[in-house]
Amino acid sequence: MNERVLLAHGSGGKLSHELVAKHFVKELFNPILAKLDDSAVFELSGKLAFTTDSFVINPIFFPGGDIGRLAVCGTVNDLAMVGAIPRYFSLAFILEEGFPIGDLTRIVSSVKATAKEAGIQIVTGDTKVVQKGGCDKIYVNTAGVGSIPDGVAISGANAKPGDKVILSGSIGDHGIAVLSQREGLSFSTELKSDCAPLGGLVSAMLEASSEIHSLRDPTRGGLATTLNELAMQSEVGIKIEESKIPVRAEVRGACEMLGLDPLYIANEGKLVAIVPPDAAEKVLVAMKTNKYGGDAVIIGEVTAEHPGRVVMKTNFGTSRIIDMLTGEALPRIC
Repeated sequence: MNERVLLAHGSGGKLSHELVAKHFVKELFNPILAKLDDSAVFELSGKLAFTTDSFVINPIFFPGGDIGRLAVCGTVNDLAMVGAIPRYFSLAFILEEGFPIGDLTRIVSSVKATAKEAGIQIVTGDTKVVQKGGCDKIYVNTAGVGSIPDGVAISGANAKPGDKVILSGSIGDHGIAVLSQREGLSFSTELKSDCAPLGGLVSAMLEASSEIHSLRDPTRGGLATTLNELAMQSEVGIKIEESKIPVRAEVRGACEMLGLDPLYIANEGKLVAIVPPDAAEKVLVAMKTNKYGGDAVIIGEVTAEHPGRVVMKTNFGTSRIIDMLTGEALPRIC
């Protein structure tokens, strides 16, 4: 019951093989992974997307998810944001000596369930063990490969004046959920991370219209930073309306108490879509039929004015420049 990771689990010897066989291959089994070759071999054709990511969240378990679910969702969502269908996935763990095997089992189980939901296969991986204090419990590194359907060309550089800006749901849930767990904050209702794989949502959007110009998931730096990235990449301005941006009461209350702005809080299950005006309603309807897009809303539009900047019409009727996040508002949220 108190079994823990030993330095010998990272030696490449018998204990390493037992750890991989018992806790990884057994749980994540598929024919490609089971071969245990130095590289996974698979076939894909057409235009491909490739991404990599690392996850160092603290705490590793939080309301609505854990580092395992986060690792799969983060990688799957990066592929989905260029319109790719997630296909194959690599998973590498860096474990601190003494890490509880029970926690590792729980994380791998979460990886398995999330990968199944996302429709992606884990086909290769790696495990390293470092001395006590060499890392903080567990770090996860991933890479993902996806296939891009014909006719899909999504990029942060494609936004055009007149396009509508769609947000898939409420902002700030993930960052505040992680912060509340870490700092022991409590609310009248349970606040959960929005951590979710968005490949299915994007597929539904593309079925409604293949003319989507840009997609981005507003993770670190929140919605404000993401919109600024899109504005600068496309060399356009973006106008949004504060009254149209959904924020849960618990998130708003926590932000007011802590002096934070929900616009800069991280999300892990939301996306921003830049869509031509004649396709916006079709895409919005399609989003609302998906469980991860039920609260989708048009929050603004792209403009030729003030290129590279985001301007928000506030609830008071004034205009406010929304800049990128400066500094580090919430450490270790992904």
